[in-house]
Amino acid sequence: MKKQPIGIFDSGIGGTSIWKEVIKLLAKENTIYLADSKNAPYGEKSTEEIISLCVKNTELLISKGCKLIIVACNTATTNAIDYLRKNYTIPFIGIEPAIKPAALLSKTGAIGILATKGTLTSELFEKTTANYTKNITTIEQDGEGLVQLIENGKLNSQKLNELLNSYIKPMLNYNIDHLVLGCTHYPYLIPQIKKIVGKNVVIIDSGEAVARQTKAILEKHHLMLTSQKKSKHLFYTNIETNVLSEILSDVLVKFTVEKLDF
Repeated sequence: MKKQPIGIFDSGIGGTSIWKEVIKLLAKENTIYLADSKNAPYGEKSTEEIISLCVKNTELLISKGCKLIIVACNTATTNAIDYLRKNYTIPFIGIEPAIKPAALLSKTGAIGILATKGTLTSELFEKTTANYTKNITTIEQDGEGLVQLIENGKLNSQKLNELLNSYIKPMLNYNIDHLVLGCTHYPYLIPQIKKIVGKNVVIIDSGEAVARQTKAILEKHHLMLTSQKKSKHLFYTNIETNVLSEILSDVLVKFTVEKLDF
């Protein structure tokens, strides 16, 4: 079982930001990544639709022998992780917006949260926010349109920058000192976001925390691979491969990208 791959899925290419943190910490592990770009974004779908897509992805990864699955999508986690854990025996790692550290570290008492509609309206998000932000002002913003632009390879487009400015600048009026990125696509926008928020706002995403949790779960279940010389990384996308390949162009390890209808 130790040589079996870690499975990762997302509503597209965004979860590669999580994958990069995972392989940085767990360099010996094999991985299989599913980019369900055909159905992106999940954030605008109903809970029933999201669960159905997550089941489809989970069963494909299980059929390929994965030993653990990372749900590298905030919307999928907040809407479907409980269902997946109840219906499958494989360990699951979920992604939640890093509200807790932002709230605990805030000095101004105000934090911003940029996420998808599906995450912001989920029961899990509401519980997390209620638990950790009792004395904190939270400014929530639906990043509508951002995922589609990233999926289309328009990271530096004028339209994307206009949307980011319209979403983030109003938050600055509340004197936020932390901005939580509640979608795994959004870390790819950090360079643009830094230009908007300046040096006084800390940008927080979940990548490193997810990698550490993945390591902890592998160790707990005695599934960690430590002796392999060359790891294998396979990416599947259900649309054309060019945007996924481009987002991985800075990766130093060897990987394969294939188109697969799923």
